[in-house]
Amino acid sequence: MTALRRFGLLAPLAAMSLAGCGLNSVPTAEEQVNASWANLQADYQRRADLIPNLVNTVKGYAKQESSVLIEVTQARANAGRVQLNASDLDDPAKVKAFNDAQSRLTQAIIPLQRLQEAYPDLKSNQNFLALQSQLEGTENRIAVARKDYVTAVQAYNTQLRTIPGRWIAAVMYPDAKVKESFTAAETAQEAPKVKF
Repeated sequence: MTALRRFGLLAPLAAMSLAGCGLNSVPTAEEQVNASWANLQADYQRRADLIPNLVNTVKGYAKQESSVLIEVTQARANAGRVQLNASDLDDPAKVKAFNDAQSRLTQAIIPLQRLQEAYPDLKSNQNFLALQSQLEGTENRIAVARKDYVTAVQAYNTQLRTIPGRWIAAVMYPDAKVKESFTAAETAQEAPKVKF
């Protein structure tokens, strides 16, 4: 057998053994983090898009509750100003700032949802009910997407911190950095105050 022919037979075997050794596990895990982050961003955007419609619907019924509406509108605007890209997921300060802005928005939405209890006509308004249902569903989607993101970050960070992933990353992917996960914001521990 010629050397070229032997190489031709051994090349596929070598490629399969390299693929099975986890050589691609680091970028695969990082792509899962990025995909999970993109899904979470989409749910945050969905919430941001729903809020103006909900606020406008409530305005017609609860004009005297303008402070609640202003707070929600401001929290939405502030949350929209804090941007976090996939390339920033290894910066703890940027992740915390983003998480805090989203938590403030979540806290601001709760009194808005409670307005229906003070205004019985609002309960029967189909637009309000549909928007509130979509917002509640979006909040649930955000919770699931955050859980998925945290799980993806955990898997990725584990790859970078354990052997053989640590060795593979050091040799093949030296720019790979540990990603930041989410933690509950301090305000999440406080029950929102709802006043009418």
